[in-house]
Amino acid sequence: MIDPVRAPVISRAALLASLRDGRTWDVLVIGGGATGLGIAVDAAQRGLRTALIEAHDFAGGTSSRSTKLIHGGVRYLAQGNVKLVREALVERALLIANAPELVRPLEFIVPCYRLFEREVMRVGLGLYDGLAGARGIGPTRWLSREETIERLPTVRQEGLHGGVSYWDAQFDDARLAIALMRTACRLGATAINYVRCDGMRIDSGSVSLVQAADAETGERFELRARVVYNAAGVWVDRIRALADPSARHLVALSRGSHIVVPARFLPVPRALMIPRTSDGRVLFAIPFMGHLIVGTTDVPTDEVVQEPQPTPPEIEFIVDTARDYLRDAIRTEDITNTFAGLRPLVAHGAPGATKTLSREHTIVIEHGNLITVTGGKWTTYRRMAVDALEQALRRGLLAASASRTASLRLDVDAEIEAAQSAASSESVELAALLRYRDIAACHEQARTPADLTERRLRIGLLDRRRGDEIARTLE
Repeated sequence: MIDPVRAPVISRAALLASLRDGRTWDVLVIGGGATGLGIAVDAAQRGLRTALIEAHDFAGGTSSRSTKLIHGGVRYLAQGNVKLVREALVERALLIANAPELVRPLEFIVPCYRLFEREVMRVGLGLYDGLAGARGIGPTRWLSREETIERLPTVRQEGLHGGVSYWDAQFDDARLAIALMRTACRLGATAINYVRCDGMRIDSGSVSLVQAADAETGERFELRARVVYNAAGVWVDRIRALADPSARHLVALSRGSHIVVPARFLPVPRALMIPRTSDGRVLFAIPFMGHLIVGTTDVPTDEVVQEPQPTPPEIEFIVDTARDYLRDAIRTEDITNTFAGLRPLVAHGAPGATKTLSREHTIVIEHGNLITVTGGKWTTYRRMAVDALEQALRRGLLAASASRTASLRLDVDAEIEAAQSAASSESVELAALLRYRDIAACHEQARTPADLTERRLRIGLLDRRRGDEIARTLE
């Protein structure tokens, strides 16, 4: 395969060779989503010998199925969780600075139909602005009825009093994960996909060995590390059970679902925020790559699967909610795709619906050197990584310098992004697709057609039929 861009090639053969060379790693990370990749970047940046293994593709689970927002969390502010909001707003500013190619400011409009709703929203969002302080990315302001319609021309006008405008940030979740993987590799880490953890050995109270296998060839590895980080997302309890089959479950699961429709339902470069749905949630309509993503739900589930799917009631809930805010009703035939992600929520024995459980992250140390990191959200992935490394340092498991990831630019290559953009356009030609296929294989560890269409091009996420057609072309 000819190297089509100047960026360094990431060789799977070299990565596998580093896993089989018998070294003792300082840090071994299990899980290649936002949390695990963040830990790998932070550890490698501190000069620690770092390896990361991912059973499927990078961001193959929840981390590629988010609402595509980097945000402080207006909803959490309404719940009184000022600490989480302030922390997330700091991280939002850092991400805009460190990955401006993938994380960008986005204006949100809240249409208001109820008496005094605009005034209440203005106060709450003004506080949101205040917490951001100098890190704010745009002013919150009142909107008249006419201004709201001007900004959202397809908003439902009947009963509209006006609106409120505020700013947050939007990103491409899967491509940010790829940027983190590339950054970790640039810093000297071994980060590889399609290598699954399937066993652990405990000796003298600590994890002495992690057993893993290459999903493509079946080759087995015995990996030793001073610290093992369990960052397997919704599968963290399965990894914990490899060390202790009787371990009590740490997380409760929630499914968040979205629908994707053509951009004509909201043909402007700004988003619509629905402040309170019938179940007390916030719902968003977000422009993304020529489409509109509407979601998300929050439904408890016990089903842990690689490809979760929205249920018909969830889809109906989203469509019915959107009908109250958009001029044109969304029909079933308008939906180009649906997708869902599973959230690992730290239960702490909390009763009731999953939306009441903590979105803050939790770090649990077991068996001396097995550190499970769970909960949290994409926006705070870096903060989670810093906390996870600091826990190991405080316990004397590792010795390293302080984290400098707050000012670390992520590895986003302009040539690769240009090729990705060309290959994901509606009018893409076969030559552009094939060129990007080679680029993604050489530089982004894409192994399958789905890796390309779902997580690197995003075509399959937005339009299932078109994604399937392109996947067949690339086989």
